[in-house]
Amino acid sequence: MTTDGFTTCLWFDGQAEEAAQLYVSIFKNSSIGRTSHYGQGAPQPEGSVLTVEFTAFGQKFVALNGGPEFKFTEAISFQIPCENQEDIDYYWTKLIEGGGEPGPCGWLKDKFGLSWQVVPTRLIDMITDPDPAKVARATEAFMKMSKFDLAALEKAFAGE
Repeated sequence: MTTDGFTTCLWFDGQAEEAAQLYVSIFKNSSIGRTSHYGQGAPQPEGSVLTVEFTAFGQKFVALNGGPEFKFTEAISFQIPCENQEDIDYYWTKLIEGGGEPGPCGWLKDKFGLSWQVVPTRLIDMITDPDPAKVARATEAFMKMSKFDLAALEKAFAGE
């Protein structure tokens, strides 16, 4: 892993390898890097995985098996910009699989409790449109959605 830019550290309770492998399998431009292990006298069993470096969607991460002390919250989430409904459906399905939970307005939690926002790129144009009536219709529509329905969002925005 290079020293350019930021690396996001994700704290897990024994699932660092599984999480890294899942994220790399879902996102393009992804790979697993180095893995480190706990040594003698560490707070976890000697030889167990300490960290896994990985890149997902071109972003650098370290998955850390730190123990049960900390959990993910919705205060941090990763946005996935989606150009079409096919992309929305793909990411939504892949991230919910195996025990994830849907949330409101394009948000979900994966099986590790990490929050994601699966969002159509078109939404930003809609909610920043100079026409307040269009913005209101789009906002009202997406506030009722769990997974985004891009066609329904476009219809609401257009006033149909």
